[in-house]
Amino acid sequence: MNLKSYITLILIGLCNLSFGQDAEKKDAEKKPVYRDAETHDQIAKKLVETQNKNPLAKLEESKGEDPSLKNQPLNLIASSDIISYNGLMTLVPKCAIVQVPEKYKKRINNAPASGSKLVGWSEFYSKNRGWITSLEVTRLQAEGREPLAEETSESLKKNSNLVVATYSTGPISLLPLKEPKKEEEAKSIQKK
Repeated sequence: MNLKSYITLILIGLCNLSFGQDAEKKDAEKKPVYRDAETHDQIAKKLVETQNKNPLAKLEESKGEDPSLKNQPLNLIASSDIISYNGLMTLVPKCAIVQVPEKYKKRINNAPASGSKLVGWSEFYSKNRGWITSLEVTRLQAEGREPLAEETSESLKKNSNLVVATYSTGPISLLPLKEPKKEEEAKSIQKK
């Protein structure tokens, strides 16, 4: 046996020896840890403890009016206009319809045909663009604090379509323009 073979055998032996020790360590680490399972009584006791804890007990009772009674929801149908045509109908807020030509009056707030499907504004508008025009307004214009541009008002007079005010492509009520004097008078009356 030559020297190279002898050294190779020694190295292989050392590797096997160290590998065997690593394998034994890994086997020792992989052994499962056994715990006693909880009994029915222990589980029942925990359930009773959690049920007896009232998370709202630490909170103070509110004072004043009940806010849930103050802010009751409005009747959606009463606060909306219904536009219906060709088996579809949609709701838009009151005052969102800016202009209704005579030929389209029968499509507004009339009883829709039986079997009509209620759809959202975007779907209804996309299917009826031929006779509906949307007028994109700013928030201030919708609140009545800022007038519509003159060119917009002029184009509305020439338009023969139903015109619906929109804000970010959704219908919005377009309140009449507020006069600053009336607002100041209203504020002074409220202060008295």
